[in-house]
Amino acid sequence: MILSDLFSNIKAIFIGDVSLNVTGLSYDSRKIKKDFLFFAIDGTHLNGSDFAKQAVDNGAICIVSNREIKNLPVTNIIVDNVLDVMSKVSAKFYDYPDKKLTIIAVTGTNGKTSITYMAESVFKKFGIKTGVIGTINYRYADVVIDAPNTTPQALDLFKMMSDMVSKNIKYLIMEVSSHSLVLGRVKDIEFDIAVWTNLTQDHLDFHKNIENYFEAKQILFASLKNNSKNNKKYAIINSDDFYGKKLIDKLDKTINLITYSVEDKRADVNADNLNLTNIGSSFELKSGYGNKKINISHIGIHNVYNILAVFCICITNNFNFDKLTDEIQNTILAPGRFEKIVSDKKGITVIVDYAHTDDALKNVIYAIKNLHPARIITVFGCGGNRDKTKRPKMAKAACSLSDFVFITSDNPREEDPVEIINDIEKGAKDTGKNNYKIVVDRKQAIKQAIYFAQKGDIVLLAGKGHETYQIIGRQKIHFDDRQEAKEVLGI
Repeated sequence: MILSDLFSNIKAIFIGDVSLNVTGLSYDSRKIKKDFLFFAIDGTHLNGSDFAKQAVDNGAICIVSNREIKNLPVTNIIVDNVLDVMSKVSAKFYDYPDKKLTIIAVTGTNGKTSITYMAESVFKKFGIKTGVIGTINYRYADVVIDAPNTTPQALDLFKMMSDMVSKNIKYLIMEVSSHSLVLGRVKDIEFDIAVWTNLTQDHLDFHKNIENYFEAKQILFASLKNNSKNNKKYAIINSDDFYGKKLIDKLDKTINLITYSVEDKRADVNADNLNLTNIGSSFELKSGYGNKKINISHIGIHNVYNILAVFCICITNNFNFDKLTDEIQNTILAPGRFEKIVSDKKGITVIVDYAHTDDALKNVIYAIKNLHPARIITVFGCGGNRDKTKRPKMAKAACSLSDFVFITSDNPREEDPVEIINDIEKGAKDTGKNNYKIVVDRKQAIKQAIYFAQKGDIVLLAGKGHETYQIIGRQKIHFDDRQEAKEVLGI
């Protein structure tokens, strides 16, 4: 595509030839090829313009930056906001693939990944080819890409959506993080359905307070007003959630609202006569689309909410009610979400879960209680360079609800693990219980917890779930809670 056409209607200063033909886009100088355009993005530790020379050496014919780069032998386009421009240029370069897909966005503190996996499994049962973008990976057709971020950069999104369209995929289900909404990664994507799970404390290192966090999430629902597709837009909202109720009040009246609930019988979709057991959950699904008894093998009330959200997603896409309610009873859980490792030899069960907020930790421990273990032994830590205020809250949840707790390291990043644990321990002390032990090294904490367990006990390894690494300093080293547990158990 001709450079001047890519930047039509974009405010910029052009230094050099703009009649060039651009064959590709990248913000990673290592991935630049002949006649590519390079977006020089400033990061936390690095300057994008510092990589301009490498980009040129690799074949870039244009550098987009937020300031002039001196002695540049190729065209330099100077803009106020490189990320914003990258989104708009990417949409145009890839011929607006979002307009050719039905895009379902799931946002909230907890439940996003589980809902995308469950919804994907139902779509497959209906023979619908579906793309998924989320925390664990980005996958569609025969493509699986590891996920460095829950919601990738705009350029990557448009490139993947374009590839999906070329592979005849019609639906995209994606997790949309609050970070991506604030940073504008999805601002030029036209969504069709937005799902709200819940809002509890998380990411306050970035958002500063819960109200800012809520405002960030609202951006997604406000964007539903942009309707160049001229189709029905849906907001699917958990009306039991405090911030879900606030969102309903703020929602634009042109958007079709569907509420789901366990507590509110006035909701559009409701789970009535709920029965939570150690082998699953059952309830009467009541809705304007029909009523049916639902039995699922997933444990815990949080999974009932997830199933309701999936039902709403599918019914808005005109799935047959009877087949849909049959299929949602056989959905799969995401990796690292209440994932069981059973040791018949020792008579204990290890459960690996991604729970990394106090609310998620409470949900998973309550779900474990339904399994009627002799004792619950919890292993958890908190990430470094992240919201410090949730650390004592997680400790309160763990120590209050577990029989014994091993407080350990998670992804310390550039913080001292001991300092993180000191913050965590304040909450443990506030419970007035002396049912915890500090073991800084996560490998050792898992080992000690499993050795501590006796027949009938359940050991919960919380916080990392599907992750196969630990981030220590700026290094990412291999570490998998599931692998560590199996090694100790001799499985």
